[in-house]
Amino acid sequence: MNKRPSLTELTAFASIVRHASFRAAADELGMSASTLSHMMRSLEQRLGLRLFHRTTRSVAPTEAGARFFHNVAPLLGDLDQALMDLETLTERPTGSVRINAAEPAARILMTRIVPAFLERYPGIHVDLVVEGRLVDIVAEGFDAGVRLGESLPKNMVAVPFGGDGRLICVASPAYLARAGTPRTPDELARHPCIRFRLPSGKMYRWEFKRHGQELKFDANGPITLDNMDLMVQAAIKGLGVAFVWDDTARAAIENGSLVSILDDWTPPFEGHYLYYPSHRLVPVGLRAFVDVIKDVEREAPSSVNRP
Repeated sequence: MNKRPSLTELTAFASIVRHASFRAAADELGMSASTLSHMMRSLEQRLGLRLFHRTTRSVAPTEAGARFFHNVAPLLGDLDQALMDLETLTERPTGSVRINAAEPAARILMTRIVPAFLERYPGIHVDLVVEGRLVDIVAEGFDAGVRLGESLPKNMVAVPFGGDGRLICVASPAYLARAGTPRTPDELARHPCIRFRLPSGKMYRWEFKRHGQELKFDANGPITLDNMDLMVQAAIKGLGVAFVWDDTARAAIENGSLVSILDDWTPPFEGHYLYYPSHRLVPVGLRAFVDVIKDVEREAPSSVNRP
């Protein structure tokens, strides 16, 4: 008996692993969950290996299944990219581009890049997945991801966009009139701070830098949030000092609801990059997206470009 899986079986297997669900994978593939389950059991029997741990509530790859997925996912991605690359022969490219980005980067893409991209390439669908955790873009089926320059994975093509990044301290005028304005990061210890929880569950340590001196501050205060828009709202309400992306607080600063403090301790740093594997074919959608990024950035001011 031939043990070699068919392309249909490999595609189904990868979809189950990505979704961690037979039902969700079946919906994606346009078949019933029972048909999909039977297909995987048949594949396991032919291979002589159990690929999934199954319970009534969940499905997860076994050690063998995880190793198989790690090897198969890039191959399926290369095949998809090879097929999509044929679209470059058409006058109006079609298809999709799937991008993983954290909220601050997604905000820049939606403000500056995506509208220009859709205007130029109306036949290409943009699938922008917004989440804060760091993911393996190849294993999870993304064409590209976005990270700050300091945390880019190795062996990736990286395309900068949005200019330098900057995190700033903000508080409401009423709060500062009542509690006083901190002049150094050390003085923040006497102020209630609005803390930020990272997607990993850890608390973000506020980072400051001036004249080569770097400080990290463990914020303490009455409220912890995992969304910077909510942090801005909390600061506007006078609940304390927040440490947020400058573009998140810009409107509130401009209308006088917030005041930026400790500006000399919060210099700009290397901003966001769209990145994708250097060893794989670049699908037509991603290639077009990169072209638009470069064109938009070329036309942008040379100063900080955050929206």
